[in-house]
Amino acid sequence: MHEPTGLIAHNWGFAIFLLGVVGLCAFMLGVSSLLGSKAWGRSKNEPFESGMLPTGSARLRLSAKFYLVAMLFVIFDIEALFLFAWSVSVRESGWTGFVEALVFIAILLAGLVYLWRVGALDWAPEGRRIRQAKLKQ
Repeated sequence: MHEPTGLIAHNWGFAIFLLGVVGLCAFMLGVSSLLGSKAWGRSKNEPFESGMLPTGSARLRLSAKFYLVAMLFVIFDIEALFLFAWSVSVRESGWTGFVEALVFIAILLAGLVYLWRVGALDWAPEGRRIRQAKLKQ
């Protein structure tokens, strides 16, 4: 098979795949809009979670600290997965892999110390921290 013919065959296969994906998505959206319920009501628009009725508004203003801590958790959790993958292959990687894992952990600890020094891990607002510092004196 010549190279241009193989390239065209590959591109046609990819085009058919993309058309299949778009068609499947359109089919699922169309069927759900046709068969789905059209009824509106006050209880239809209320959130329902775990069989408990809501108490209050869902529009709560949360501090950016919550999102920051969530992102940091995800980052360090992914790093733990990398270390788990390393621990599975520790015998095959030998001393070189061990030294690389130590460097990786040192970089993680440096990042954690930096976040701690910057104050990204402090939950208390600055005013409350100042009051607590004055009480300790």
